[in-house]
Amino acid sequence: MDDKFRVVIDNLQRGVPPKIPAKVILGGLVFVALIILAFTAYYQVEPNETAVVLRFGKYVRDAKPGPHLKIPFGVERVYIVRTDFQFTEAFGFRTEKAGVRTRYSEKDFTKESDMLTGDQNIATVTWAVQYKISRADKYLFSVRDVPGTIRDVAEATMRAVAGDMSFNEVIRQKRQEIEFAVKDRMQEILNLYDCGVDIKLVQLQDVHPPAPVKDSFDEVNRARQEMDQAINQAYQEYNKVIYRVKGEAEQMIKEAEGQKVERINNAQGDAARFKKLLGEYRKAPDVTRRRLFLETMRQTVPRLRQVYIVDDNLKNMMPLMDFRQTQAGKGGA
Repeated sequence: MDDKFRVVIDNLQRGVPPKIPAKVILGGLVFVALIILAFTAYYQVEPNETAVVLRFGKYVRDAKPGPHLKIPFGVERVYIVRTDFQFTEAFGFRTEKAGVRTRYSEKDFTKESDMLTGDQNIATVTWAVQYKISRADKYLFSVRDVPGTIRDVAEATMRAVAGDMSFNEVIRQKRQEIEFAVKDRMQEILNLYDCGVDIKLVQLQDVHPPAPVKDSFDEVNRARQEMDQAINQAYQEYNKVIYRVKGEAEQMIKEAEGQKVERINNAQGDAARFKKLLGEYRKAPDVTRRRLFLETMRQTVPRLRQVYIVDDNLKNMMPLMDFRQTQAGKGGA
């Protein structure tokens, strides 16, 4: 071994390269080929992703999350797409940092947020579009720039919908209708493009007049709110008075109806009692007359305080009896 080592060193000193056995060269080539094969044949798909596999540039299949193998050396190429993720495109604003205190960009985006309404007014509309990739192969190869296409379609659709409505409808009255209309129209257009995306949500962030007239518009709104508040207070007082008067009127009607029923019942009872007395009177007139007289006096006399007797032969009225004194004397006895 020492002689061979010295021979190699002498050859290196004389500039003669060492002879490498063919087996070693072949083994090295095989090892390198295996490494290249491992790196070009294996790929990993994450849980929220879908892999699109092309063979010689032609789409052949999709690959679900997990480890996979493909034909190496560039025969099959893999493109990874995040299909289980909700993308967002913002219009009229940009978010620089999301979190508890979201920081927005201070750049001017009025060119994409100013809308011409149907009554020839301008409204500043900021909104966001959220979408997901439904077909990874369509998303990659049907349209060259899908995010840019989505932005163009969203802006054109929002302008078309706002142009069909009045300023007040865009600002206050039909915000939800605008969101639904833009979402549906965008999906129809993108389906025609066959770009493999589903629009999940269109949300209006803020709708207000342009900055030069915003203060005046706010003053008008405050005046309208004060007017509405005054009207509501007037209606509240009106309802209080009306309900109280209606309640009193209903109470009076109920009392009158009760008195009516009471009087009718009393009259019917008196009529029935009179008929019975009339029958008794016809049987014994003198006895009945005297009994009625005595009963009447028995009910009347105890309620009298003084009794006076008037005689044509007397010049003045003469008190006959003071019932108050008589009743007091009885009470003392």
